Amino acid sequence: MTQTVEDYLQAGTRANTQRSYQQAIEHFEVTWGGFLPATSEAIARYLADFGSTLSANTLKLRLAALAQWHISQGFPDPTKAPMVRQVLRGIRTLHPRPERQAEPIQLAELERCSVWLEEQTLLAISDGNTARLLRTKRDRAMMLLGFWRAFRSDELCRLRVEHIQAKAGEGMLLFLPWSKSDRESKGQTYRAPALKRLCPVQAYLDWIELAGLRSGPAFRAIDRWGHLSEGALHVNSVIPLMRSILKQAGLEAQLYSSHSLRRGFATWAMHNGWDQKALMGYVGWRDAKSALRYVDSEPQFPNQLGANNGKVDVGAP
Repeated sequence: MTQTVEDYLQAGTRANTQRSYQQAIEHFEVTWGGFLPATSEAIARYLADFGSTLSANTLKLRLAALAQWHISQGFPDPTKAPMVRQVLRGIRTLHPRPERQAEPIQLAELERCSVWLEEQTLLAISDGNTARLLRTKRDRAMMLLGFWRAFRSDELCRLRVEHIQAKAGEGMLLFLPWSKSDRESKGQTYRAPALKRLCPVQAYLDWIELAGLRSGPAFRAIDRWGHLSEGALHVNSVIPLMRSILKQAGLEAQLYSSHSLRRGFATWAMHNGWDQKALMGYVGWRDAKSALRYVDSEPQFPNQLGANNGKVDVGAP
């Protein structure tokens, strides 16, 4: 089948970005009542009308979506007009907001969730509840891998069994055809460690063995009867799933988001002697500001893994 220019343009834009851009265009046209193609004056008024209620970052995303729409349709980009940029600067000045960040999941909290999931596994085996057994094994593998590999929720959902090599007691290699930090979509291979406690490798192997997975998405939805979906777990289901685990493990779930695992690992690494360059290489950050934004300045949790004073060798990136 011959691909069109539109097909390639769409493929070159991340799925999450496409959804965000579509929502932004709908907000401009439907919620605000704007008309496309738009003038720079209309976009300036749009920014002004939402300047006190939406964050500057949200407004920047809306501008990016509007710019992309105009460029893809062959129209001049009205968002580049000096008036629009000046209005955005004025909004930042008059309505400063601290950046909202997810609470990092600390090692003690990760272990608490892991223990609760293991307890639920034993109960499921005792009750003969196949659906619960599958969920607990899947969720434990996702949380441990999400933490130690500092994966985003969409990266966890896009992992495929045929792209993962895991060996108990040694480690695992995970290939992602593309990720947010892989700007040129060349694909990237990640390593994850085998650990004595909270081991992502063994948790993953336990999960795929129980589920009988040989190919396809590594993490999938499971219905009430224990049937696995053919497709990957939807990215929007990761946050409620994780908050449910945190809540049932006795933690204040609403403080956390899908970025909490990523922030938790970054904070743990920095407080256990990793320099910024090593952390950026392991996680895949190219911008030092991105790395610093994910790291808590104060160590909020003690060393939890016992051996090696809490330091865990997770291997070179």
